[in-house]
Amino acid sequence: MKNSTADGPIKILIVDDKKENLLSLQVVLADRGYKFVEASSGKDALRILLKDQDFAIILMDVQMPLMDGFETAELIRQSEKLKHVPIIFLTANMDTTEYIFKGYQSGAVDYMIKPLSPEILQAKVMVFTELFKKNLELRVKEEEATRLNEIILKANKTLAAQYAAIEKHAAELKNKNMELDAFTYISSHDLQEPLRKIQTFANVILTNEYPNLSTDGKLKFDRILYSTTRMRELINSLLTFSRTNIIDRKFESTDLNIILADVKEALRENIQEKKVVIETDFNGKIDVIPFQFVQLMENLLSNAIKFAKKDTPLQITIKSTITDGAALENEKLSPDEKYCHITFEDNGIGFESQHNEKIFGVFQRLHSRDVYDGTGIGLAIVKKIIENHNGFITASGAPMEGVKFNIYIPI
Repeated sequence: MKNSTADGPIKILIVDDKKENLLSLQVVLADRGYKFVEASSGKDALRILLKDQDFAIILMDVQMPLMDGFETAELIRQSEKLKHVPIIFLTANMDTTEYIFKGYQSGAVDYMIKPLSPEILQAKVMVFTELFKKNLELRVKEEEATRLNEIILKANKTLAAQYAAIEKHAAELKNKNMELDAFTYISSHDLQEPLRKIQTFANVILTNEYPNLSTDGKLKFDRILYSTTRMRELINSLLTFSRTNIIDRKFESTDLNIILADVKEALRENIQEKKVVIETDFNGKIDVIPFQFVQLMENLLSNAIKFAKKDTPLQITIKSTITDGAALENEKLSPDEKYCHITFEDNGIGFESQHNEKIFGVFQRLHSRDVYDGTGIGLAIVKKIIENHNGFITASGAPMEGVKFNIYIPI
C-alpha cells in the first residue's frame, strides 16, 4: 500500500531509548511507504518536533531515562501545533488501571503492551495514517475553498464597482434624454414660432404691398421666404433624427409591400413628375418598427428622386431575402445567424466610391445646395433607423451609374 501525500511519504516519529526497538518497529511497518524518523529519548523527540510538526503519528516508549514517555507527551500536548498529533504508548508495564489512566491523561490516544502484535500494530498505525491523509486532503480543500472565496469576493467587488458605474452611466443617460426632450420641445415650439411669424408677415407684405415693391425688394422677400422654409425643413429633419434615438422600439411582423405602398402614396406627385418606375421583390415578413421603416423607405426614395438623371427615367429596384450570414459574403455578419438582406438600387447620378461612408453623416453633402436642395440629414436618419434594428447599411456607387444600398437586419 502506498502511503504518501502530495508533499511526500507519510512520516512516523518513533521514540525509544533502545536501538533494537527502533529497528523492530521499522521492520514491522516496512513496505507500507512510511518514512520513519527516529528519536532516542524524550528530549531528542522534542528537538525533532520543534523543527518538523508534520507527523501522522508518534509511537513512543514509556520507560526512558531522564524524561519518560508521559512527561514527553505532556510537553508535546502543550504545543498548539502538535496537540492534535496522535500518540500511541508502547510499554511492557502498562498493566494497571492507574497506569493506563496516566497514559491517557498525559495525551495518548492508545497504548500497546510489549511484546507487540505486528498485525495489531499495523492495523492501528494504518487507521491513524489514513485519518491523517483525510485530514490533510480536507485541509487542502479548505485552503482551495478559501482561495476561491477570495477570488469570488474580489470578483463581487469588481462587479459592484461596474454596477455602480453602470448606474451612474444610466443616470447620466437619463439626464441626457431629459436634455434631448427639452431640445425637442424647443425645436418644435420655441424655434419654429419665430419662423412662422416671419413667414406670416412676409406673406402679408407680399400680398398687400407686392405692386409697390421694387424688383430688388421682391427678390429679397422671396429669399426671406425661401430661407425660412429651409430653416423649418432643417428643424423638422433634426427632430426626426433625434426621435429615431428615443422612440419606443415596438417591433411588429411587417410586410414590406405595405410599407412601400404607404410611401408611394405619400410621394405620389414626385413619383409621377419624375416618371419613376419601381420594381420590387420582397420575400417574407420581417420584425421591424413600422413607423421607422416607413421613414427609412421614404428617405431612400426621396434621395433617389432628388439625384435622378435629368433626361433618363428613374428606375428603382428594391428586393429582400432572408438567408444565413455565410451566404451574404460580408465579414461583419455572423455566418450562423439569419438576416433579412434588403437591396435598394437606382440608376441615378451616383457618386464617387470614396464617399461610401461619408454620405451617412449628419449634414454631409456631396453637391452644393444650389444644384441639389436638401438638409443633408436624410441618409443619416436611414443609418440610425437601421442601427435601431441592430443592423447596418452600406452604400456603393459610381458617377452616372447609380447607387446601391445593402441593408442587413438580424432576425
